[in-house]
Amino acid sequence: MMTSESASLESLRVLFQSDDYIVVDKHWDIRIDSKMWYEKHTVQAQLRHRFPQLADPSTYYGFRFCHQLDFSTSGALCVALNKAAAGRAYRCFKDRTVTKAYLAVVRGLVEKETQTLDFSIGKNSSEGKTHMMCIEGTEGCENPKPCQTELMVLEYGFYDGDPVTKVLLQPLTGRTHQLRVHCSAIGHPIVGDFTYSLGADDSTYRMMLHAHLLHIPLEPEPLLVSAGDPFLPAVDPKWLPQRSLRTLTATVEALLDHRVEEDRKIKEEKKERTRREEEKRKGRREQRIEEESEEQRMQCQQWLSEWAGD
Repeated sequence: MMTSESASLESLRVLFQSDDYIVVDKHWDIRIDSKMWYEKHTVQAQLRHRFPQLADPSTYYGFRFCHQLDFSTSGALCVALNKAAAGRAYRCFKDRTVTKAYLAVVRGLVEKETQTLDFSIGKNSSEGKTHMMCIEGTEGCENPKPCQTELMVLEYGFYDGDPVTKVLLQPLTGRTHQLRVHCSAIGHPIVGDFTYSLGADDSTYRMMLHAHLLHIPLEPEPLLVSAGDPFLPAVDPKWLPQRSLRTLTATVEALLDHRVEEDRKIKEEKKERTRREEEKRKGRREQRIEEESEEQRMQCQQWLSEWAGD
């Protein structure tokens, strides 16, 4: 379980391990940086400490992060241990068949219990904000791209005396800082998000965003990992839940069931498209055969006429 303490080499928790993948519970105080293998506060350094064999250059060159988490975001982070495994995971991310769900504590009381946040996001070109993203229509927003997030309210309560809402966020796209920008766009920025509060929210020890669930539909066995819930009074006594709308377990189960149903529909639609295409190809083949047979019949009649005339 995550704590409010800073990262240490002993704090890395492995959630899943196989010959091809390791999924770790990334601490909120460590970064991902492939160029800083030996830096103390990186995922690479902690993995190297726990798994010395990863220091072997032949292993390192196959070592790939399957996705990214912001420096101050904690939770499930998948690492592929060879290029083939990285390729399989990459295809799932590219095809958008991966399911991710994040826990967040946001400022204020979110009135709409379930909603789809649909704001295109682009890079902020404004002076002093070039490290930030922004929603379409705001000043300095360059090249915005479509972006969607599902939001589900779990609990209402207080954090350090201020009203807050605990939510589950499911990104349907994968834009940089997507969840942080979307929450800020609806007037409920994530607690502790120093960047998107323009430096105003600096009283908490961390940003309250955690990658809770990761499901990658790999073949033959899908990868499904949960990184727990760090936003509990036992972990952080400043968080005081007041009213629960739905449990985390039931919400995640419903989300996964919905994803299974969506995947089933996609497979059925793909199967139906394949069937229709095959029928079209069969129809074209039969039509060609008919045309060829008719042409042969007419040519045969012509030969017979010519032969009878002789």
